[in-house]
Amino acid sequence: MDAVAKSSVMTDALFSSGCNTTIAAENGYFKKGCNPLAQTGRSKLQNKRAALNQQIIKELRMRAGAENLLRATSNNKVKESVLLELSYVNSNLQLLKEQLESLNSSVEVYQNVQETSSIPLIALGLKETKEMDFSVPFKDFILEHYSEEGSNFEHEIADLMDLRQSCRTPSRNEEGIQMLASYISHLALVESRFFAPNRQMGIFFTWYDSFTGVPVCQQNISLERASFLFNMAALYTQMGTRCNRQSQEGLLQAISALQRAAGVLSHLKETFTHTPSYDMSPAMLNMLIKMMLAQAQECLFEKSSLNGIRNEFLTLIKMAQEAAKVGETYSQVHQNMVQPPIKDNTPFFWSTMAFVKVNHYHALAHYFLSTALIDHQLSPSDDEDQQEKAFSQVYDAMPDGHSPLDILHARAERQRIGKAHLRRAIMCHEEALRTQALCRDLRRLDILHDILQASLHRSLDKFAQHEREDEFTDYMDAPDILSKTEHRAEMEVPVSTKVKVTDFFHHLGPLSVFSARQRWTAPRTVLVRTEDRDLGFTLKGESPVQVQSLDPLCPAAADGLKEGDYLVAVGDTDCKWMGVSEVMHLLRDVDESGVDVRVVSMMDSSLPVPTKSATYSGGLPKTYSMICLAYDDEERNARSRKVTKKTSFLNFALKNKHKSASTLSLPTVNSTGGLPWHKSSPSTNDSSYY
Repeated sequence: MDAVAKSSVMTDALFSSGCNTTIAAENGYFKKGCNPLAQTGRSKLQNKRAALNQQIIKELRMRAGAENLLRATSNNKVKESVLLELSYVNSNLQLLKEQLESLNSSVEVYQNVQETSSIPLIALGLKETKEMDFSVPFKDFILEHYSEEGSNFEHEIADLMDLRQSCRTPSRNEEGIQMLASYISHLALVESRFFAPNRQMGIFFTWYDSFTGVPVCQQNISLERASFLFNMAALYTQMGTRCNRQSQEGLLQAISALQRAAGVLSHLKETFTHTPSYDMSPAMLNMLIKMMLAQAQECLFEKSSLNGIRNEFLTLIKMAQEAAKVGETYSQVHQNMVQPPIKDNTPFFWSTMAFVKVNHYHALAHYFLSTALIDHQLSPSDDEDQQEKAFSQVYDAMPDGHSPLDILHARAERQRIGKAHLRRAIMCHEEALRTQALCRDLRRLDILHDILQASLHRSLDKFAQHEREDEFTDYMDAPDILSKTEHRAEMEVPVSTKVKVTDFFHHLGPLSVFSARQRWTAPRTVLVRTEDRDLGFTLKGESPVQVQSLDPLCPAAADGLKEGDYLVAVGDTDCKWMGVSEVMHLLRDVDESGVDVRVVSMMDSSLPVPTKSATYSGGLPKTYSMICLAYDDEERNARSRKVTKKTSFLNFALKNKHKSASTLSLPTVNSTGGLPWHKSSPSTNDSSYY
């Protein structure tokens, strides 16, 4: 991390006028949960990421142009010049990719400033996107599809665009999470309102891969939803790494945040199965989920050892297996990271850090077990059965075929096995230090080196205390320790992945009818008059109401009213959201002169198979699916158009009420059961971080 980033870690931003951004936020200058002017180390990294993305797309365009020219020309001198240019562009792209990888390796920015004795955790950076302008396409669609003046919805469109812009710089707390969740929920409504499966809106959503910087551009709004879900998970990781892990409360918050990050990533993987961006491919998401759960398991281990580890046999056995569990989870993460094609896009810092932790926690497991065997001899006052049961669960098979009780009773055998574990602990500590030295970014983490070095010295001192020069020992290889944990890190899908929001375009009418999927005629005006206090039809349904039991000889039918028509206005009163009783109240005072009623008729809603939208991959090889993201296939019950005729039209009474409703929510997956120690979600009192 450069000096500028280090000096600005966890500092609040000031306006050029000297006004604090927190005060500005309180005065309504920013949306709640957003702070675009914060000058923290985290915000500087995001700004650098945005700048790198722009440079990458520029180089990709130059490369695409050079390749096209190379294919088109037959002039040898031109070819030589183009090949030289391609070599230069590819070199620049490699340098930019290395810079982006360095940003993903800047973990110090995301840690708690008071953290001085914990190994740093890895946080995800936010995906970057371009600004969007929905004004013209939405206004045109409202006029064409809903037959309303698009200019009447300027404020609603502006509110949606402001919310999206604010979500690009969310504050690193629960308010930022809620803001992202709110926009994601709005996207589900916007998709139903404006994005029909059989046509394109002409709106291109552009997002940059968080690992490669390669832009992906689609007209499919599902790319937008998936990308903001990824950013929600990234924000949870940043909240988790920021927690103070030297306190019980901080560790609980970190565990909860990391498990929620894993839950959101799992929700993303199961909901959007054909993402065009590699950072959201199933293989990469699977690796990220495992990494978040491994870090949560690490925090669980720290929680169990926060108040110190009692130097007694059963406690040491338990801690040895807990440490082995952490090492096992990181081993699975590391195996995923080094498998192609994930290996090609995972920062070297990440895979190296995972391997360091594999060796570190395996070393701790062997150290704790060696201490239990060497320092604690079985005495008459000990619970022999309990110790035998605990020790029998440490190995797959006892060393040299001995029984657990025989080893516990034999002092020399305990010493021999204990020293074997101690030697293996030293070897693992040395391997962790050697691995750290191989990575430039890891070498800059002084706190990591200090922890690894202190752990090695502790094991060496322990070995020196029990080593005798005149002792000839048949050195044995210490067997692997079986992992075991009382609290296993599990994915937790937060309720914030779906929240209730007020539809910005509420005035267009109920979404169950007035959506992009439905097709109806343009509104037409029908004169409704009474004959002998009888309108000649009855109404059914709830907002909007439908005409049923229409007398074909009544004045309204003669003026063009049909069964199944939806009433959208009575006179100058919009009634798209009115129920039967409210509409009947408007019609109750109709006299022989009548009242103009605006109605629409539903058309055939059968649609052709959706076409695939274009995807821009920056000219890179397609190593993953470029198919459009899945459309929302939520089925809605169609309203019946044919109703039973009534025998009389002599009253306004409603004979048959048929209620219908539309339920809108994000696709969800079942939440995993919470652990008994789960607390409330992580929260911070600093809203200036984004």
